[in-house]
Amino acid sequence: MKILIANLGSTSFKYRLFDLPTHSGALEDEQELAKGGVERIGGQESRVYASLGQPAAEATQIETVRPIPDHGVALEAAIEQLTAAGGPLSSLTDVAAIGFKAVHGGRIRGVVKVDDTVLSAMDEMADVAPAHNPPYVTAMKQLAERFPDVPLVAAFETDFHATIPDRNSRYAVPKEWLEKHLVRRWGFHGASHRFVSERLLAKMSQRPLRAVQCHLGGSSSICWTHDGKSVGTSMGMSPQSGVPQNNRSGDVDPYAILHVCKTTGRSLEDLLVGLSTRAGLAGMSGTSGDMRDLEAAAANGNEAARVALDVYVGSIRHWLGGGIVELGGLDAIAFTGGIGENSPATRAAVVAGLKDLNIEIDNTANHAAATGERRIESSRSRVAIWVTPTNEELIVARQTRNFLTLAS
Repeated sequence: MKILIANLGSTSFKYRLFDLPTHSGALEDEQELAKGGVERIGGQESRVYASLGQPAAEATQIETVRPIPDHGVALEAAIEQLTAAGGPLSSLTDVAAIGFKAVHGGRIRGVVKVDDTVLSAMDEMADVAPAHNPPYVTAMKQLAERFPDVPLVAAFETDFHATIPDRNSRYAVPKEWLEKHLVRRWGFHGASHRFVSERLLAKMSQRPLRAVQCHLGGSSSICWTHDGKSVGTSMGMSPQSGVPQNNRSGDVDPYAILHVCKTTGRSLEDLLVGLSTRAGLAGMSGTSGDMRDLEAAAANGNEAARVALDVYVGSIRHWLGGGIVELGGLDAIAFTGGIGENSPATRAAVVAGLKDLNIEIDNTANHAAATGERRIESSRSRVAIWVTPTNEELIVARQTRNFLTLAS
């Protein structure tokens, strides 16, 4: 079963094409056939690119530049490359469905076929997921109009966190805020946390398995899992909350925002845009939100960069400590995401000084020029420390396949 997984931005379209067995279980038969995308949608010189085949070193690379006015045309351009000589498709009809790693459906969770009800629910949450929901809704409408015979399936990030108990998901706000306005801790990065939790369950024999999963990248979140189920997470009502992001603030006292509104005369809307685009690591450092740039700047004596890194690590450690208490102990810590997988300094800082909690990293293993899934704890550490490269698109492909199988 061929499934195309789409990752949408306001001016971008990225995809991966998978061929999965019709029924779950045969993991060795799962194949990634291609990946690619379109950049600068809406412009006259949009880049359309594809990588066909595996492994990556042997893949065929295709790239063109052409006008791409919208996401519907972007998909058409992608299909042209996928159906070129030697490509994995003969036509779009080979694709069983297009799956989406949808961020926030509010009252709608789980894996669902995209229809007007789903789009309306996503619109309702546009204010709390402004970087994600609006471009997804717009693109989904375009794709549904242009390709009505191709099922569109949304797998919502919030669904993985549906198992979080009330004590960890409720805010101490008036009850009607939850009932009428859905104000609660929803949690995000669900596909990544689901992938990591499944890998930990497959690799470790302890039951119950208590883990703290650190998805660290341009957008970061911490998740506490008990036997693979989410029982707590750092992100809340919106993806802007929790641990500081590359350009988003993370948690901020709401009265601080009110104070700046009153003392500067700036609008609430203006401040919220600033907190979601010009804050976080970039805003604190005044240089960059990229971890590589920050680590280099801090090493060269940039104090603002050093403080930004300290705040970032401190927030992660705050959630790590909370997870240990909530879980009643710990069996594993997993690092994933662009920073989690590629920054030994961040991993070491997060677990520094925790020997009394039986958490100790092996410096050689941590700094080794290795890739792929691996353990990096010392021989004295009772808690396993994993580096687990995530695969969110594969999770969404599996969810889409399972949805189609159940619906048939």
